Amino acid sequence: MDRTELADFLRRRRAQLVPSDVGLAPGVRRRTPGLRRDEVALLAGMSTDYYTRLEQARGPHPSTQVLAALARALRLTDDERDHLYHLVGDPAPTRAGGDKHVGPGLLHLLTKLDDTPACVISDLGEVLVQNRMHTILLGDNADRAGLDRYYAWRWFTDPAARERFPAEDWDRLGRKHVADLRATAARRSGDADVTELIGSLRGGSEEFERLWDEHQVAVRVSDQKRILHPEVGLIDINCETLLTPSTTQHLLVYFPRPGTDAQAKLDLLRVIGTQALSGKPR
Repeated sequence: MDRTELADFLRRRRAQLVPSDVGLAPGVRRRTPGLRRDEVALLAGMSTDYYTRLEQARGPHPSTQVLAALARALRLTDDERDHLYHLVGDPAPTRAGGDKHVGPGLLHLLTKLDDTPACVISDLGEVLVQNRMHTILLGDNADRAGLDRYYAWRWFTDPAARERFPAEDWDRLGRKHVADLRATAARRSGDADVTELIGSLRGGSEEFERLWDEHQVAVRVSDQKRILHPEVGLIDINCETLLTPSTTQHLLVYFPRPGTDAQAKLDLLRVIGTQALSGKPR
């Protein structure tokens, strides 16, 4: 691990960003250009002391989770992300299927959607990053680990994953999850993360096994959802899926369905804020 080069790289990348780049308010006048250390730490979900030690070339060896968080916080390009991993002596993650690095373009777009629930998910249904409104509407996914990272796994193995959806919608939504996963599995046949998820689902859920055997295939592009929020009740939502060029990451944007009271309820949730959260469904 090259602590000196890592510290220099972090400082220079931090100096190139301004608060508006990452969705932060400008605040008081700054004595030096760029973000403050505490702002980067906040964006990366770590303590200011930990990040400061990295910039001072006296920090510990960062984990892959920390490196991924730093790459997102500093809006690194794919090449810069790879360089960050190399500086700590770790192999850079693959850029093919399964890459969890969200590029600066998508992150910038996500921060601009401050009044609309939106998130970036992988082609296996792992929420990679979500904006504030998505967290308020559907819960915080930041701390999920293992198979629990994947929404299809939670949908078919954890009853709590369905609590925010009317029971009469469960079959339709479950079929959409399986059909979309079928398309991904064919496109990325043999990839370890795909094989693990599907094998675990087939062994862990009779419902999934039954739907999987029907061999329905459909890449999800748009959908309609009814969300049962504990604070404001039923919300009718249109969900649009925007694909990245590689199709391994999707930007999901949730719009209020016209002719319903969804907009008023979303506006209320925006005021209530994260204190309205209960549970962690996607």
